[in-house]
Amino acid sequence: MLSTGGQTETATEPPWWTPPKPSRRRNPLSREQIVEAALRIVDQEGADAMTVRRIGEQLNTGSATIYWYVSGKDEIVELVYDHVMGGLELPEPDAACWAEQLKDFGRQAYRLLLQHKDLVALSAGRIPVGPNMLRVMEWFQTLLRGAGLPDYAAAFAGDIFGRYVDASVLEVTAQGGPPAELVGQYFASLPPDRFPNMTAMHRTRTGRDDDARFEFGLDVLVRGFVSLVGRPDSGCD
Repeated sequence: MLSTGGQTETATEPPWWTPPKPSRRRNPLSREQIVEAALRIVDQEGADAMTVRRIGEQLNTGSATIYWYVSGKDEIVELVYDHVMGGLELPEPDAACWAEQLKDFGRQAYRLLLQHKDLVALSAGRIPVGPNMLRVMEWFQTLLRGAGLPDYAAAFAGDIFGRYVDASVLEVTAQGGPPAELVGQYFASLPPDRFPNMTAMHRTRTGRDDDARFEFGLDVLVRGFVSLVGRPDSGCD
């Protein structure tokens, strides 16, 4: 197994990240400590609570000290996301079972992001960057190109796949709107002569659990990639 392992390689960091700096404090502080504190806040209090000031409070210091190590909240978001993605385990790409490996990767990313409350609310819409994400993207492209996916499709596949995972996590973690049961009751109460399909299918639409919805969409998405290759995988051992 190839693991991203959460390791940081300064040589592959984006040029807009603040380079690691020595601490000016008697009690040293590191960029890693800032990232860990930010992630604790996201996990315990939610994405909106993760501010430079709140991180400073977690670390018993002021905002000015945090800004010595990072340029601001946007950089912290990128650092935290890249740190979390370091938890992904990536197998050696295998062209013989590439579709199943792709599904396993999607499931792993989905579950990993669900563990961190609404972190995805901060990262959605951003281009993922950082040493760990570079490893993930290189693995993804190796897998798809090795399977025979055309380069034009492989270039867009990561974006499409990432958007699906992010949207799925956002739907699970979102707190707004009426509960699914109430929505189901509303659909069931619609006049069947005007909405025959909505009333007939309301149980199917609202009764399946989140994991089942994700698995269905994942299967549809991967089948689309298979159609571009023209052959399914031959199965994993």
